[in-house]
Amino acid sequence: MATARRSPSRPSKPSKAITAKRPSKASPASSHHAGADLSKRAKQGIVVAIMLALFLGALDQTIVGTALPQIITELNGANLYTWVVTIYLLASTVTVPIYGKLSDMYGRKPLLLIGVSLFLIGSALAGLSQNIEQLIIFRGIQGLGAGALFPIALATIGDLFSAKERGRYQGLFGAVFGLSSLIGPALGGWLTDTFSWHLIFYVNLPIGLLSIAIILLELPTIKGRPNQKIDFLGAIVFAAGIIPVLIGLTNVQSNAFATPEVAGLIAAGLAILCLFLFIEAKADEPIIPLELFKNRTFAAAATATFFASIGFFASIIFLPRYFQTVLGETATNSGYATLPLLLGVIISSVGAGLLVARRGRYKSLILGAIVLVTVGSLLLTNIKADTDPWVLRGWMFLAGLGVGPTLSVFTIVVQNAVPFKFLGAATSNLTFFRQVGGSVGLAIVGSYFGGQLTTTIPTELAAAAPAGTFDPFFAAVGGNLDQLTNVGGQFDPALLALIPAEYVGAFFNAIKAGIADAIGSIFWLAVVASLVALVAATLIEEIPLRSKPSEGVVAEL
Repeated sequence: MATARRSPSRPSKPSKAITAKRPSKASPASSHHAGADLSKRAKQGIVVAIMLALFLGALDQTIVGTALPQIITELNGANLYTWVVTIYLLASTVTVPIYGKLSDMYGRKPLLLIGVSLFLIGSALAGLSQNIEQLIIFRGIQGLGAGALFPIALATIGDLFSAKERGRYQGLFGAVFGLSSLIGPALGGWLTDTFSWHLIFYVNLPIGLLSIAIILLELPTIKGRPNQKIDFLGAIVFAAGIIPVLIGLTNVQSNAFATPEVAGLIAAGLAILCLFLFIEAKADEPIIPLELFKNRTFAAAATATFFASIGFFASIIFLPRYFQTVLGETATNSGYATLPLLLGVIISSVGAGLLVARRGRYKSLILGAIVLVTVGSLLLTNIKADTDPWVLRGWMFLAGLGVGPTLSVFTIVVQNAVPFKFLGAATSNLTFFRQVGGSVGLAIVGSYFGGQLTTTIPTELAAAAPAGTFDPFFAAVGGNLDQLTNVGGQFDPALLALIPAEYVGAFFNAIKAGIADAIGSIFWLAVVASLVALVAATLIEEIPLRSKPSEGVVAEL
């Protein structure tokens, strides 16, 4: 890998290619980095502050995923099921690069405080939601704050620790996700079953306030480059482009593809996204520095992250729906039922961080993890209403083992592959692509699931009773299958009266079998996405991890 040479008398112009360089001997002035003047105790306090911020965002995701089937049933919003998550991901996705850029300019601390505060405001409002539209709007506000949590937290660790040291801390962050994965589903289910789903959003408030207090006390302000410009135009155009694409993908459930509601919106969105790329190429300080993609490792990691996230989000959103809708589990029990998946994530995330820190190598680990995700997703395509619980647990655990390293190791890879001045932008853009992948993936998976229901449910019903037995029921619901996925089979009694009494049991069994088949089919999309991620990951260049923190920033204590 080529690097710019320096003559003894004067430095030459730096290379424009964004590549990682081995740290060179620097003068005392230049070697004064963010962690140089911090004691071990101060660094430990900063890590605690960062872990609390990460825990806040991670806990929210696991709590909402478990409670979502019950929320959708109560708010009668089955047709907008994935949008409760998609809007959160979209809002955080758009703001992630902006937070990353602003934190490079004005320091990590003030931007992290703003993000946590906005997240808490959105949480409080989401808990007050009275209909599905309100919940989606308030989840969007939550997402605007969540955009600061992950990239700034990870960039802060990049400020203070070398690439080799980061492996250990990425392992700790894996433990944070693991703890939230263990607590979140059970807590979300218990609150939903015992009290009300509204309370799952209020859990964030005490945790968030504690996080703000520790950040104020422990986190130093890292001086950045305040003369940078913010690409607000790029952010606005990106949002204007991605929203019609997501809406178009969602509309596939109820419209033919070759209609203005689907193909028209997708085409318009893609055209706007092309304009976005043009704007980014011309911007002085773009939210997505296109020159980052000249770095093969960053480009490959971003692509692999984009596609790998599809399977993960499909699992955490649709597996709880399987347990509650098909198996009739409570929200609490469905949370416990997903623990094998989350346990696999915990073990592999922590283990991967430690292995990278010890061995200094990561490519084989990433490739092996994506292979496990692919195999786990392939096994989950076989899920049925009567699948043996222990077999299903094994499938979920295997998929989780593959997901863990994709959440922790890619950050180390990217931070090690780019110059320090791009660390905030590279970290935030990795999160950006992970969340765009999740947003687009959920829209596609949700639409595919809705489309599959129109095939799987009629097929199961046709095998359960003589032809025409359920025709009066479907004539009354107008062919709308959304309410058939409600938790607990909650139907209008007048509609159930249209089904002959001797076939009511067969009706519900067929509905559950059809939903299980549809959920199993969505994992084929995860298999395809994982294979694309695997191909992208093979292009990652294994660069020796830096043994010293990067130079050029000053901590203001």
